[in-house]
Amino acid sequence: SHVPLVPRLCLASSSLGNFCPYHNMADEGRGRGGFGRGFGGRGRDGDRGRGRGRGGPRGRRGEKDEEKWVPCTKLGRLVQQGKIKSLEQIYLFSMPVKEYQIVEYFLGSSLKDEVMKIMPVQKQTRAGQRTRFKAFVVVGDHNGHCGLGVKCAKEVATAIRGAIILAKMSVIPVRRGYWGNKIGKVHTVPTKITGKCGSVIIRLVPAPRGAGIVAARVPKKVLQMAGIEDCYTSSRGSRKTLGNFVKATFNALSKTYGFLTPDLWRETKYTKSPLQEFTDFLAKPTYGAPKAEAQY
Repeated sequence: SHVPLVPRLCLASSSLGNFCPYHNMADEGRGRGGFGRGFGGRGRDGDRGRGRGRGGPRGRRGEKDEEKWVPCTKLGRLVQQGKIKSLEQIYLFSMPVKEYQIVEYFLGSSLKDEVMKIMPVQKQTRAGQRTRFKAFVVVGDHNGHCGLGVKCAKEVATAIRGAIILAKMSVIPVRRGYWGNKIGKVHTVPTKITGKCGSVIIRLVPAPRGAGIVAARVPKKVLQMAGIEDCYTSSRGSRKTLGNFVKATFNALSKTYGFLTPDLWRETKYTKSPLQEFTDFLAKPTYGAPKAEAQY
């Protein structure tokens, strides 16, 4: 009696509690065998028993709020009023971006996102294991801007949504350069740069035009998002740890503007920070639209 290989793997994984790609994550979380033991039986079909009071009106009200962005930081107010013209102006003064709408305002539809990995993580509790899902998302406009977001949540969709928001808030400028003569558009990294996270070390080396991105799948996707066309890479460490591999690549790209090359030796002309320049505007009180009363 020959038993096929795939069903045997699935049975073993469900009994041992390992993650199996052939199972639906949500269905397995409700059972006793695999991930999510701690979530056993919460009302109808293992879901939280939501009554009428929590579901309907609150969801609809949230959609209305998303339509119009009401900034809650000074930087957000300046961006919304058009006082700041580009992201580079924000980077010049190292101003912290606390609202993802700021990046959306400048990059908008050119910003693309890619889910790199969704991995289940567990915490041991008295009731069993508590499973959450960790999402790694990379965003970029393929033109010198790239961001990385990592978020953990009970549900996959919530984790991805949170990771996209964090990735947008962590968008960095990526400096690009040439391999030889400065002909045409910038196409590769300006210098040799190294990034590290955990045991993973990745080195980005400038490459001639037409070489393409010579890298593994993970750093290749990040470099494409950043708008780099040609690059050689060298890496070492436990690269199968995708989280650290993608963080190391992002760390390397963030160092591109940290290296002072001779063409940046010109004298710095200091200008006022936007927060200082538009002090009078920021001093005025802001009056938001009156919030509609909740209807239950």
